[in-house]
Formats: sequence, C-alpha cells, structure tokens
Amino acid sequence: MDDKRITIVVPCYNEEKMINIFYVECNKVLEKIDGYRFEYIFINDGSKDKTLINLKEIAKDDNRVKFISFSRNFGKEAAILAGLEKSEGDFVVLMDADLQHPPALILEMINYIEDGWDSVSTKRISRKGESFMRSHCSKLFYKVINSISDIAITRGATDYRIMSRKMVDSVLKLGEYHRFSKGIFEWVGYDTKWIEYESEDRIEGESKWSFISLFRYAIEGIVSFSTIPLKVSSFVGSLSAIGSFIYLIYIIFTTLINGKDVQGYASMICLIMFFGGIQLIALGIIGEYLARTYMESKKRPNYFIKEDNII
Repeated sequence: MDDKRITIVVPCYNEEKMINIFYVECNKVLEKIDGYRFEYIFINDGSKDKTLINLKEIAKDDNRVKFISFSRNFGKEAAILAGLEKSEGDFVVLMDADLQHPPALILEMINYIEDGWDSVSTKRISRKGESFMRSHCSKLFYKVINSISDIAITRGATDYRIMSRKMVDSVLKLGEYHRFSKGIFEWVGYDTKWIEYESEDRIEGESKWSFISLFRYAIEGIVSFSTIPLKVSSFVGSLSAIGSFIYLIYIIFTTLINGKDVQGYASMICLIMFFGGIQLIALGIIGEYLARTYMESKKRPNYFIKEDNII
C-alpha cells in the first residue's frame, strides 16, 4: 500500500533568518517517521526581506518543497487559507516557521490522528517570553469570547495542528473574507485531541504580532463568531432611554413643585456627554459589523499569487 501523504503548510513573513533553520530542524524529525510521504508548502506573505530567495534555494535541492509568494502582505489568515487550498495530502499540518511550534510533536500528532481523531491540536501551557500585559490580555480575550460566543475556543490554542483531509475540506467550504481560523477550526466541529506544550523563545528574529495587531485580531474573532455586542449595545441603549425618561419625569415634577430652577447645568452637561458617549460606542459596534458586511459583499479574493512552483 502506498504511503500516506502529509502536507506541511508554513506561513512566512520576513523569516529569512529562520527559514533554513526551520527546514533543517523539521527534516530531522521527519526522517525518523516511516510510512509517510511529506511535502512542504511555504507561503511567503509579501515578505520584504530574503525569505523568498531562501525558499527558492531550498526548493532547488528538495522537490518536496513548494512555495507560494503573494503579491503583497495579505496577512496570516490569507496565508493559511492559500496553504490549505493548495494542499493535497491525506493529512495537513499547519505550523509557524519560527520554531515556537516544536517539530518534535509531529510524530505524536500523527499517532493520535491514526487512532481516529479528525484533528490533533496544540495549546500552550505557558507564555514564556511574553510581557505580563500581553499575557493578561490574552487570558482576558479567551474569557470574553467564550462567554459571548456560541462556540468555545480552547484557552492557549495555537494554529499548530494536524487535520484530516475531510476536516480541511470542511474548513475550505467556509468562504468568508474575514477569517478567524481559531474559531473556524472549532466551528466545523470534528473530534479534536489537544496536546499541551511549553512555549519556547524565538531562536532568531522577532514576533511580527504587535499589541495593536493582536488587538485587531481579537476584535476580528469576537465580531466573526458572536452578535452579542450588538445585543449589548441595544440593551444599554434601552436602559439609557428608560433612564432619560425617568429623569425627564423628575424634572417636570420638580419644576411644577418648585418653579423654575437654573441649577443642574453641570449635571446636565455630564449626562449629555455620558449618553453621547454611549451612542458613539453603540455606533462603533454597529459599524464593525456593517464594515464586515460591506467587505463580504465586495467578494474580493483573499490573496493574489505573484509567483509559485506548484505544478
């Protein structure tokens, strides 16, 4: 019987210092695994350094190495989508090129998926090397999204996973423009085995995720998988309207009883600013959903491929 085929999808952005190291370290693990044919699909997400040049050099010496190069930086979600779309393996491994996803776990992941699991995913049990603020915000994000979303996203979940072809095909059927893969992997269902691991520091280079980009990613996840913020804004707006009506009745009665009173100017200004702020927040929440509806209606491609070596 032919060996099963495993495609390793690796999104890359400005990883010229890590590509060769990753390739060597990953091969050390794959050489010890029998009964499978491995191939790589590296996605160069508009890197501005020598990432693509290094990928081409590796591909010259190893026909298992395929690469896709975008016309510009479209983001990691687009890179993940492109890799999954081009993958043809019986199983697909998704991992980062910075070696913070330990290649040594691949064998354990394969063993579990051969036992019948549809997906074997990883989660970090520590956030080594991260600042206190970043770690705290990450915990807060999982608490918020799991309290308002219909699906549960495992705390500490990473993109590092292996999936069956059936699960990959299901993920690809979700055609939305704004993608939040952590949520999509959970939404499609399927039996998932979780493996815990200790996070390691990067060997070379720096993380491409700034605090702002992580905040935007968190907003993307919340808006993509929950409409609770809209309901909250409606609820707060209703409370504000009721409160305003009660205050109006109070003003009418006090004026009828005590006559004209010019006092309360400062409190009135504060109330106007308070309710104005609530309205702006509500409009902002509605705007986030409206913007996504607008972008989805455009039906723009998630990415453009400038160059590749996939036949």
